[in-house]
Amino acid sequence: MKIIMLGAPGAGKGTQAQAVSEKLAAPIIGTGNLIREAIAAKTPLGLKAKSFLDSGALVPDDLVIALIKEKLTGDCKNGFILDGFPRTVPQAEALDEMGVSIDKVVDIEVPDEEILVRLGGRRVCGKCGASYHVVYNPPKIDGICSVCGGDLIIRGDDARETIQARLEVYHKQTEPLIDFYTKKGILTTVIGQVEVADTTALTLAALK
Repeated sequence: MKIIMLGAPGAGKGTQAQAVSEKLAAPIIGTGNLIREAIAAKTPLGLKAKSFLDSGALVPDDLVIALIKEKLTGDCKNGFILDGFPRTVPQAEALDEMGVSIDKVVDIEVPDEEILVRLGGRRVCGKCGASYHVVYNPPKIDGICSVCGGDLIIRGDDARETIQARLEVYHKQTEPLIDFYTKKGILTTVIGQVEVADTTALTLAALK
């Protein structure tokens, strides 16, 4: 089965992609890893991607799609799961034009306020790096690491304003894909649950 995972930052699509990958024995194709692998292997496409990155530019869509298509000719006999691509309607259209057919698109839906709680509640020990969450995995003493006694900090990418900015980009650029794939008749929506296992059960059921 050829699957695309959609969802806002913090909705848990990466976690669900991993669960689906294990269930279906299908590889996850993430564009970041794909580019890094191609560069490390010094493939023609990888060297081309490296030239863009070395100059400080983004790797263009057509090159990313070419890398994806190249990957699909390899270890994808059981299908694949695209995680993090496409991010925009033009990227989805380009994927179609390259002849990459998709069986199912899974949209993990979680309200913005819940995402703000999930991501904004994360805390990290500035001393030993242990991770906590103020709601789901709180330390024994508020603000103090239970492992080493160090101070807990909020990482820059977990700051509320940063999360809100990422959500705004998602709603503007990526959310239109929901309508795009709904019109194709291949989109299914999964409501994200508090327990990861419950979301996984719904996701797997949606793919049957």
